[in-house]
Amino acid sequence: MDFTLNDEQQAIRATCREFAEQEIKPLAEEMDRTGEFPYELVRKMGALGLLGLPFPEEYGGAGADFLSYCLAIEEISRGDVSVGITMEAHTSLSASPFYFFGNEAQKEHYLVPLASGRQLWAFGLTEPGAGSDSGGTQTRAVLRDGSWHINGSKSFITNAGTEMTGGVTITAVTDERQRGHNEITNIIVPKGTPGYIIGNPYKKMGWKASDTRPLTFEDCMVPEENILGRRGDGFRQFMQILDAGRVAIAALSVGLAQACLDEALAYAKERVQFGKPISKFQAIQFKLADMDTEIELARLMYYKAAWLHMEGRPYTREASIAKLFASETAKRAADQAVQIHGGYGFMDEYPVSRYWRSVKINEIGEGTSEVQRMLIAKLLGC
Repeated sequence: MDFTLNDEQQAIRATCREFAEQEIKPLAEEMDRTGEFPYELVRKMGALGLLGLPFPEEYGGAGADFLSYCLAIEEISRGDVSVGITMEAHTSLSASPFYFFGNEAQKEHYLVPLASGRQLWAFGLTEPGAGSDSGGTQTRAVLRDGSWHINGSKSFITNAGTEMTGGVTITAVTDERQRGHNEITNIIVPKGTPGYIIGNPYKKMGWKASDTRPLTFEDCMVPEENILGRRGDGFRQFMQILDAGRVAIAALSVGLAQACLDEALAYAKERVQFGKPISKFQAIQFKLADMDTEIELARLMYYKAAWLHMEGRPYTREASIAKLFASETAKRAADQAVQIHGGYGFMDEYPVSRYWRSVKINEIGEGTSEVQRMLIAKLLGC
């Protein structure tokens, strides 16, 4: 059993760590304050090949493996999680479906500009009445005269309204069945399509510099060929995509947790009370040691899930475990980082305040902690 990263993986991790330190962290506080989308940073990431890491070079990608992509997500999120989720949602949720399920014409038309970083894309799954119940899609698409007529709405969609966004791939019911599940199909909707209405950005507690909006479809028409893969495969497709996405969210959570430990440790070494740095007090040492232990366990768990994915072996259980444990580890790390900072941790001038506000969504997005526990229990045979 060898946990050594290969030369390419180490190089990608080092590049992303340097980019996060030099380019992202200096802007993180301002991005959180203004909520402005970081176009310059995203374009720089595209130029570095970070937005297409796991895709083959023939489609504009970097040709890296899945673990390399997760390592990159961890390091970018360590710099700022708003930038990390922009990268993760674009790559895992939005570009990956084109690679795995698209035909060659769709890969050339859509995936190449996405993988090369020239364009962003969105994936519309969540609805006002369909969150954890992802199969409860209410958006309808009816095929008439060679076009899909789409009506419905989507909620909490990332990267949907930026200047770089090319469109969205949505789940829609394409056939209502009397018994069993409705037929769900993934449909490609380019930006600017009549009837496709992009709402205003949400006001959020965290991830403030990421673009998150509601979408509405009012008799929105796209050509019949704008389906991704085969008609009726939508549910199977997004379940497969979510498995990989959960591993990436685990990596994102580890990056945020590591940032919490970085700040807490540095502060503990500088903050003097009772004549010595608080890092010399056992109460603080135990907090730091627990944070470090849990972060390392979470990191190893996403490593394993990523390795199974690359080996073509089942990894649904490991993806859920990694996402569950890493997201809750990040929450505990943020909480302890604020506690170590004391009153200063409550002040927005310290990064741990931003980390604490941003960490909660990790337990909700791409499958809540409750959903992960349900999946794990199901795989145990419960």
